[in-house]
Amino acid sequence: MRVLKEQVDVGFGASLPHRTVTRDAPQYGSRPADVATSDTLRLEHSRCCICDDAEDPEPIGVGRDFEYRTSRDEFLAMRCRRCGLVYLDPRPAASELARIYPPTYHAFDFTPAQFGFVYKVRRRLEARRVLSWCENLPDDARIIDVGCGDGFHLRLLGKFGRPTWRLEGVDSSERAVRAATSHGLEVHQGVVEELDLPSSSYDLALLLMTVEHVGNPPAVLAAILRLLKPGGRLIVVTDNTDSLDFSLFAGSYWGGYHFPRHWNLFNRKTLPLLAGNIGFEVETLTTAVSPVNWVYSIRNLLDDAGAPSWIISRFSLRSPVALAAFTLFDMLLNICGRGALLHAILRRPKRTADE
Repeated sequence: MRVLKEQVDVGFGASLPHRTVTRDAPQYGSRPADVATSDTLRLEHSRCCICDDAEDPEPIGVGRDFEYRTSRDEFLAMRCRRCGLVYLDPRPAASELARIYPPTYHAFDFTPAQFGFVYKVRRRLEARRVLSWCENLPDDARIIDVGCGDGFHLRLLGKFGRPTWRLEGVDSSERAVRAATSHGLEVHQGVVEELDLPSSSYDLALLLMTVEHVGNPPAVLAAILRLLKPGGRLIVVTDNTDSLDFSLFAGSYWGGYHFPRHWNLFNRKTLPLLAGNIGFEVETLTTAVSPVNWVYSIRNLLDDAGAPSWIISRFSLRSPVALAAFTLFDMLLNICGRGALLHAILRRPKRTADE
């Protein structure tokens, strides 16, 4: 195997030291005592999913699993020189998914008991947002949430949407499916590109903070395109690599890397390229407000600097003060089109080119 060593600026500011990383064998760095395991993950090479090119990417970041400590590996974020897509290379093999998504993973159990006040606030904000996507849907609309986790957004639609809507979810995690079905939701276990779901049957599809997790985004979008009715819409929300938080923390600590779980990361250029390659029309493409990457970028920096645990704990999904402060800050950035998230509404054309 070809071994390529790269020098990458890490952290907040250029004055921090460089790390030398090996793409085929990520090195160990210093680790806190609570690392879950000393075993390395089984890794595999990847390439740009838009250009299908792995010949000349540039390294832009290196980091580890700050949040869940699932391995001692360090991971390398690469950027395609042709289109600008940011992707993980190498990345964990599919056989490692159960390990990098441990039972404590937040999307498996985002509940009031676990997240308290933060859950209540997010529930109210997300209910308003998800209902705005459903305006003008017919009474018999069929809606599918791809990568639904524990069914958080489907439950919001079930409570605040029309009772006649048919709501379905898809998730590959057995734990997530169990959590979602315990709420009475209809959820299909598996990956959407392999499930036998009816073509041209859905009015709306949701892909919320999911496309960055999948190994083959073109296949996922192509499967969703097939499921949608002509004129049906797909809502995509994902991390934004054109954001200020990315610019400041891309060397190592950016929360949007979510090492090693985010495999493909997009911006205003690359997401439309991907959608257009599959056959979607881009109806709208904007940025959206989120404090999460800001909060976790600072948390990761503090963690790596050896800060006391009581300080680090102030920056998490359970930290209402930090989340509120960075929500206000990101609202200002969003006005300038540099919000932390991308928000795209994609549409399946009503007529194809050969019709």
